[in-house]
Amino acid sequence: MTETANAARLVPGDIAPDFTLPNSEGNEVSLASYRGRRVVVYFYPAASTPGCTKQACDFRDSLAQLDNAGIDVLGISPDKPAKLVKFRDTEALTFPLLSDPERKVLAAYGAFGEKTMYGKKTIGVIRSTFVIGTDGTIEVAQYNVRATGHVAKLLRDLGLAAA
Repeated sequence: MTETANAARLVPGDIAPDFTLPNSEGNEVSLASYRGRRVVVYFYPAASTPGCTKQACDFRDSLAQLDNAGIDVLGISPDKPAKLVKFRDTEALTFPLLSDPERKVLAAYGAFGEKTMYGKKTIGVIRSTFVIGTDGTIEVAQYNVRATGHVAKLLRDLGLAAA
């Protein structure tokens, strides 16, 4: 596969690719450690950018609803841990932000590849969100999501908010 080729997209029922990545503190976090709980894994292009900040703050503001439903949240970007610390602290984010600078996990989830930005084709992070079930299978796979309004839609789709 070339650098520009998109990985196969995941669909509900697929086994979620396992991963271990450093968090903002540099400590390793594994998807396997969440087995037995549902987890939202969302991929975003860059910490501290307007859209990514909006999305992260929406997840932060919805954490109580998600936690009450037994759902944890992990945000993954290619940013290094030092940038994630600043993002976390500036925005008072209370869920783990994970660093994937080599984009291996992004690629495994089909969240890195060709996309269209402002009418031009480019290679980069494809804003994507996955809900992984207690057994490690994909329940929801959403690609090319919008930063604004996405979390509210996800909550509705999961039956956690009014339609």
